Amino acid sequence: MRRTLEIIWIVLVALSIFAYLLGDLHYINNFFVAILLVTTFIKVQLVLNHFMELKNVTGKYRWIPSIWLTIVISLIAVAYYLPVK
Repeated sequence: MRRTLEIIWIVLVALSIFAYLLGDLHYINNFFVAILLVTTFIKVQLVLNHFMELKNVTGKYRWIPSIWLTIVISLIAVAYYLPVK
């Protein structure tokens, strides 16, 4: 169990460094924003499932945070991809 959490922690750090480097490029387009949103979704799901231990929980306690996350990321994507006049 401890080894799994260490690997997940390393993955979270790697995804965070990747997101930082992507933002540090100052060349953000639609593709990079989509990648950042997907990596954010993956990171939050890893935290929810392993560090908050919701992977073994059934029912609404597992689905409510996942649905909330999907809604928030979708709203961010819609706000970013809407044309500005």
